[in-house]
Amino acid sequence: MKIKKENKTPWFKKIFIKICRLLGYEIIDQSNFYLPVSNQNINEDLSKIGKRSLTIPMGEIKITRQVKSLTIILRTCASVNMLTQSKKRIFDQEKSEYTFRSLNSIINSLNFAKELFDNVNLELIIVDHNSEKSVVDKIKLIISNQFFKSRFISLNVDDFKKDINSKNEKNEKVTFNQMSNMSNIHQSLILAKESDDLIYFVEDDYIHSIHAIKEMIFTYEKLSSMLKTELILCPSDYPYLYSEIENAKIFLGNKSHWRSIKETLCTFLTSKQMVMKYWDELTSMCKFEHYPFEKPLHNIYEKEYCLSPIPSIAIHCTNINSIFGLSPNVDWKKTWEESELK
Repeated sequence: MKIKKENKTPWFKKIFIKICRLLGYEIIDQSNFYLPVSNQNINEDLSKIGKRSLTIPMGEIKITRQVKSLTIILRTCASVNMLTQSKKRIFDQEKSEYTFRSLNSIINSLNFAKELFDNVNLELIIVDHNSEKSVVDKIKLIISNQFFKSRFISLNVDDFKKDINSKNEKNEKVTFNQMSNMSNIHQSLILAKESDDLIYFVEDDYIHSIHAIKEMIFTYEKLSSMLKTELILCPSDYPYLYSEIENAKIFLGNKSHWRSIKETLCTFLTSKQMVMKYWDELTSMCKFEHYPFEKPLHNIYEKEYCLSPIPSIAIHCTNINSIFGLSPNVDWKKTWEESELK
């Protein structure tokens, strides 16, 4: 679709707009940034899920890779504060508070993008290990009476423990907490095989901005259509990306810029196609503790596009000094406060 700027007399405008509508063109009144064909202003969402991505002044990209479904798999464990560290997290709260706020921020973001799910199937799955009953009951209460389908699964580590090598890459004994983490990832991957399209694997210490889900879905459709390939999207703009000077490709997403990256943690969105393509690599994280733990993921990123947003659309609530922690130039205190359960 072409974008045509016009400056016609009022009577001609009506005729011209009708013709443009019939021909599938969009026009813009550059005096007030109004799009009369679609009856929208320039600062509104101009893209249409499954049909087009429209950014002024870049024009339209026809969506050839439509998103059919989104399965969100949230891994929770409110009984362990930090998996591999004894440091405190930003905001200095009990682990359960991060679990609740992560879940609530996802739900808030889903509600913000609710109109998208008229055409995109949605399911939220919680895979929990060893959280206290009061925490589990509260999680179940939070996900009840939502507009989307949801499930709660209690992880049984014994189902996966036999597949885990007892020694890691450093020839050290794998801790029980790490075995729990590896088992939870393994369970999540098995669930991903049951999905139809996109899967968002997310840990319970990521607080999302209100527009995070919408941005990821629209951006996935747009960039996968442009690049003609499946993608991996990470919602966080990690600080390590600014401590190392590396070449990166920059892409224009729906409302954010996205750049190619080579390292993430285990929170990312991708497609079932990618999960099946790299099944052996992904499940290797569940059987052997690499160093770094995410090494198999990083190897995949050498072959596929992994992209993260600028600025960040989710904050990883770890220690403030972590290179995978507080994303720069974002008011995360505001996002934290907005994620509080009412």
